[in-house]
Amino acid sequence: MPDLQTLIRDLDTVVVFRHVAETPVLRAFRALDGNCGDGSPTNTYTDFVTELFRTHYDFSDFLLDAVAEDENRYVDLRSKGEEVPAVLQTCVEEELKLFQQLSDLTTEELQQFVHQRDTNRDTGFLPPFETTKREFAKAYEERIEKIRSTGYGMYAHHVMFRLEGEEIVPITSPDTRVLADLYGYEHEKAQLLQNTRALLDGKPAANTLLYGAAGTGKSSSVKAITNELAGEGLRLLELKKSQLHDIPKVMETLRENPLKFIIFVDDLSFQKDDDNFATLKAILEGSASVKAPNTVIYATSNRRHLIRESFADREGDDIHRNDTIQETMSLSSRFGLTILFNKPSKPAFLAIVKSLAEAKGIEMDPAELEKQASAFAIRKGGATPRAAEQFTNSLLTK
Repeated sequence: MPDLQTLIRDLDTVVVFRHVAETPVLRAFRALDGNCGDGSPTNTYTDFVTELFRTHYDFSDFLLDAVAEDENRYVDLRSKGEEVPAVLQTCVEEELKLFQQLSDLTTEELQQFVHQRDTNRDTGFLPPFETTKREFAKAYEERIEKIRSTGYGMYAHHVMFRLEGEEIVPITSPDTRVLADLYGYEHEKAQLLQNTRALLDGKPAANTLLYGAAGTGKSSSVKAITNELAGEGLRLLELKKSQLHDIPKVMETLRENPLKFIIFVDDLSFQKDDDNFATLKAILEGSASVKAPNTVIYATSNRRHLIRESFADREGDDIHRNDTIQETMSLSSRFGLTILFNKPSKPAFLAIVKSLAEAKGIEMDPAELEKQASAFAIRKGGATPRAAEQFTNSLLTK
């Protein structure tokens, strides 16, 4: 059996992977030494297993995931392709050896350690945990080599994010659809996909405005493409219109990240004299210092020119009206790519309905399906992909 007391105390010397050593699982593990925590060895052991079971049942898998996804100076340098100082490399190698030894522990060895130390009670049944043989140094290097597609930290665990105050946080229940789940608009999706692949390939990608009628699948297409290309290193950060002024700061935060990001603003429109209008216009014009090469802005809107125009805005002389029109057009023209999502024709709408019905296993006479779908679209105020989705879902409840 390895000298467990030495292994436990060696965790106090971890520097590069300090965040890993301070996880609840390893804090509970370190308490087995008796120098941390107030419980008996048996209670401390069950605390350790309880913390482990919150995310993993295999201790080796927990350690490997925690180490591989840890944000630290070493992974930062490697992701940028910069030279790693020899002292830092030595620390990484030694700490990986320690995690390897911890990973090699078995339930029986740890339970025997507890039995030997808890002399004041009959410990009885102790909950087991799993371990698996892992080559830590090799597995970690393989993960580092894939970092531009897998990411690290929370970006390795999640695909979509939002801005909460000044903090980027993961969206834990995102839309998981991919392009195959969306029917119709093949040309529009192909344009968006081509532009996004340019971003992933390190080529100039255009900030993009997707506009058209509500329910035509604009935001769904952006999210589906993100899911489609997540394995190639694509992530999405969603911002509200009120957070537009944070985009330069967000870009600076993401600039050194090895992944590529869509900064997504959904349902964008402005009132006249809206300060956010000028903010976005300045960002899209952008100086080189503002732009980050690994980010692109995608926005959706039901309006081509983004500003809600009232009849009062049309009053005045010809020069006044022309200036107003030019101002409203100036923002949309600053998007390098605009993609129109028109309402589908009736045949196109019915084709979407039929495809969805088939995918969902709905069996109905084709003529009756078309009749009910057309009536449903009228009640919903338009034949759109959203209406088709809602209609076919309604059939599943009958």
